Amino acid sequence: MRRRSLLKGMAALPALSLLPRRLLARGAPARRRRVRPGDPDWPDAAEWQRLRQAVGGNLFAGEALFAACVADAAGAACAAAKANITNPFYLGDQPCGTQVSGWLDAWTPAPSAYVIRARSAADVAAGVDFAREHGLRLVIKGTGHSYQGTSNAADSLLIWTRAMNAITLHEGFVPQGCAGDFAPEPAVSAEAGALWIDLYDAVTTRAGRYVQGGGCADVGVAGLVQSGGFGSFSKGFGTAAASLLEAELVTADGAVRVVNAKRDPDLFWAIKGGGGGSWGVITRVTLRTHPLPEYFGGVGGAIRARSDAAFRALVARFVAFYAERLHDPHWGEQVALGPDNTLRLGMVCQGLDAAQAERTWQPFFAWVQAAPAEFDIVEPLGTGVREARRWWAVAGNEFMIPDPRPDAPKTHGWWRGDQEQVGAFLHGFDSLWLPAALLRRAEQPRLVDALIAASRHQRVQLHFNKGLSGAPAEVVAAARATATNPAVCEAFALAILADGEGPAYPGLPRPAPDRERARRNARAIDRATAELRKVAPAGGSYVSESNYFNPSWQRAFWGEHYPRLRRIKDRYDPEGLFFVHHGVGSEDWSADGFARLSSREGRIPSP
Repeated sequence: MRRRSLLKGMAALPALSLLPRRLLARGAPARRRRVRPGDPDWPDAAEWQRLRQAVGGNLFAGEALFAACVADAAGAACAAAKANITNPFYLGDQPCGTQVSGWLDAWTPAPSAYVIRARSAADVAAGVDFAREHGLRLVIKGTGHSYQGTSNAADSLLIWTRAMNAITLHEGFVPQGCAGDFAPEPAVSAEAGALWIDLYDAVTTRAGRYVQGGGCADVGVAGLVQSGGFGSFSKGFGTAAASLLEAELVTADGAVRVVNAKRDPDLFWAIKGGGGGSWGVITRVTLRTHPLPEYFGGVGGAIRARSDAAFRALVARFVAFYAERLHDPHWGEQVALGPDNTLRLGMVCQGLDAAQAERTWQPFFAWVQAAPAEFDIVEPLGTGVREARRWWAVAGNEFMIPDPRPDAPKTHGWWRGDQEQVGAFLHGFDSLWLPAALLRRAEQPRLVDALIAASRHQRVQLHFNKGLSGAPAEVVAAARATATNPAVCEAFALAILADGEGPAYPGLPRPAPDRERARRNARAIDRATAELRKVAPAGGSYVSESNYFNPSWQRAFWGEHYPRLRRIKDRYDPEGLFFVHHGVGSEDWSADGFARLSSREGRIPSP
């Protein structure tokens, strides 16, 4: 019997050798540490060459964004890089480029050891298999639009999806395996490297429909969906994650999966707001599209109060006005309250014509204008609308800056209001959802006190489109079916507090940041946030726009959803191949993602 068993086992060896290496490795013990260049286990030149052949030659060494300036600060290559430093599309088009230039005491841009310029899901799968089999630190990047620095890491293998940018419109889309369960509906499919400006051009400018995406035109499609995804009109149309009908992604075992409500539904739920970079490499998403309103519009202006008492009266009047007239599906975007007693308006609307927008704001404008001794109008107050189909059209749009590079698509441009973010070096950043209960008349004084107290330390931005209170019931219900923190459904706004300075990329010829001043700014943000937490102690925080140092990130980012997300992570990525700072399962790893911690060490209890 023993001889027969032995012969049977020997006969199976040739077939066993044909199985994918990922299947053979499943029973292997988890690695304690990922390898770096110079380690004995680092792949040799022949292994890298085999990977290069597997991805059609699209593998190359990573290079820092301003490496040319380190080599020759007076050279033409350095001059070209410096000339494009204010162009977000240029930054995203560089393999190791990042949209911000770092965060004080948190992270600094660093090039990967090697980069795969992926052209297909097969290229992505080859990279995932190679990273898993060789114990490499893996990084995923579309455009690099991450405040947390999750799309770059030194000594890593980078899978860069920017070249995968095809877009397909569907008149009647049904997810795979869902025929008979879901009615066909208009949708758009986009590969992972597509930018939101590309989708807006295809869906809105050309096709006359709407797709819920990001406010920043240069943000990547896949990353936004995984983070939840708020745009200017989310109050009316919901989050990008809630619009997801289907996705294709490569998971840690190297499998290319198509997931939807019927196929791997738990993984499908997790990628709808469970955070980018934790679940796999998304290669394609399909999102529902919506009928396009006739008009998009907005309101602008700035009012400065001449005293602290007048500023309190101004803030109180605005809060009451918002609760009475703006807390609905039509109005989004933001206002800002500054330490200089200024209220700055920058809100947008959908579905209102010019007369309706003007009538909405007339009572507030009249109230301000009736007290010239109390308030100065430092920027003209006014409303306006334009044809919705032309909202993202770059040509002739005074609110957008076209990409000036000669080979750039004529449809690529970014909002002037986003310019200060390009290349920014962050001193600090935090966000907090403010519950709609604070808009009740009896609670408004508490909210006003907290807003004013916070604004004494740091400018407070209220992003109304990033809270879904006031949205239609179906929009709120769709958001509740995602992995996004449920707090967003009860919030009327996301308060954002941030500060920073101009670009400080490694190698960029310019004075180093004043770190003491930067730390003072960071402490001011902490104090301002603490004032808001007095009225919103359980507000939660938006994962893409949050404090890098938040010690309670699991509860802040995902609330009651975190335990379920952790179980899904353990099922699809048990060895933790996909790691990002404060991503699901990251508590098992050192801060740089290279060393696995013990089962207890470093783990923060789940909520």
